[in-house]
Amino acid sequence: MIPRPSLESSTSSFLETRPLELYVFIDPACNDCWLLQPILRRLQIEYERYFTLRVVLRTSLPTLNLTSVRSFQDDEAYDQAAHTAFPSIAIKAAEFQGKRAGLRFISKLLEYYYLKNRNVNSFSVLVEIAEVVYLDVDEFIRDFASKNVHRALQIDFYMAKEMEVDSAPTFVFFNENIEDEGLKVSGLYSYEIYEQIIEELIGQTIYPETPPPLEELFKRFDTLATKEIAEIYRMTEKSAERELKKRLLQQHIERLPVQDITLWRKKVQ
Repeated sequence: MIPRPSLESSTSSFLETRPLELYVFIDPACNDCWLLQPILRRLQIEYERYFTLRVVLRTSLPTLNLTSVRSFQDDEAYDQAAHTAFPSIAIKAAEFQGKRAGLRFISKLLEYYYLKNRNVNSFSVLVEIAEVVYLDVDEFIRDFASKNVHRALQIDFYMAKEMEVDSAPTFVFFNENIEDEGLKVSGLYSYEIYEQIIEELIGQTIYPETPPPLEELFKRFDTLATKEIAEIYRMTEKSAERELKKRLLQQHIERLPVQDITLWRKKVQ
């Protein structure tokens, strides 16, 4: 049985009118969590009116003393500090600037780790990511070593234990019936599987929203891959690339070749 979260901080969203509550457990060091990102984005675009979303960290971290993190701030080598726990702490610090800020930070962190091979355990790299996704960097640095952020991280760990989540990525769905247990889906599946689950939990046919104009999409997501855009607009990759190249020539977007994938982002004027 998967119990509903019992923590006060995680129950406010039950006041929402959307019929489903969706918890997505991720691990920044999990390759499948990078592959999950396009699926989760598309679910938000097409079916967000049916669910509220909370991204929860499910990581296996070594013990990290909060005092030792704070001590870095008083050290000349602060910028060179690194720890395997830092990415998770940084994600929670970013979330303190809003849900979308947190999602942008996660997206860029995964990009740095899997596509750019940057050391995301490095504090200086995490600060760079915060700058790239337009966070308030001073606030991010303060929050990074704050008790509140570390408490938020512990809440995530507790939720993973409470919901019996032992791997990432894992989806846990709750419907509007408070008596029903949650539905846990561990691992990575095709987009259609998640559509089917939402429809079964809703108990009626669900219809995808029309995706927003491409310009709006780039305001919401920092970078997007050609294949991802093609799937969102239900077109071929060739057609998607043709539309993207038009906007490239108009200098509305820019292309970022990274390893064997092409990413696109809104051009900074």
